Amino acid sequence: MNPTLSALTARLNERGQTVTCAESCTGGLLAAELTRLPGSSAWFHTGFITYSNEAKQQLLGVKSNTLDFYGAVSEETVREMALGALIAAKADYALSISGIAGPEGGSEAKPVGTVWFGLATKQRIWAQRAFFEGDRDSIRGQAVQFALAFLNGKMEGAGGGK
Repeated sequence: MNPTLSALTARLNERGQTVTCAESCTGGLLAAELTRLPGSSAWFHTGFITYSNEAKQQLLGVKSNTLDFYGAVSEETVREMALGALIAAKADYALSISGIAGPEGGSEAKPVGTVWFGLATKQRIWAQRAFFEGDRDSIRGQAVQFALAFLNGKMEGAGGGK
């Protein structure tokens, strides 16, 4: 049992809050992990897998200028992804992930293993970058665990209910 997922599930249930996600490089792995435990339908209603830039724009409202100027793997993009998911799902929390899982696609500025995370609430949007090592599956798995911990940490600090 994943202790972070257990704590997150308990916190969401206690508060009667909901979470959604907008995923790129993890391709649905975060949604799968969030819904792994029974009872998740009480707080997880939908998720968005927006692998292409077009999907990010169409489903989440990410601006083409943001993608052109900063790229899909950027703070600006994950912020817009998280906000778009929050609005579309009418959730209390929205997590977003965009990164380079490899083995190709990296650059000097954004090497393989670079992953950006966004987290939106009705009050605030956070973004954080992380670097992971390993093969594609390992990087994607680490990104999912990081996203869960990111949300759990912000919820822990937030205290109270809706």
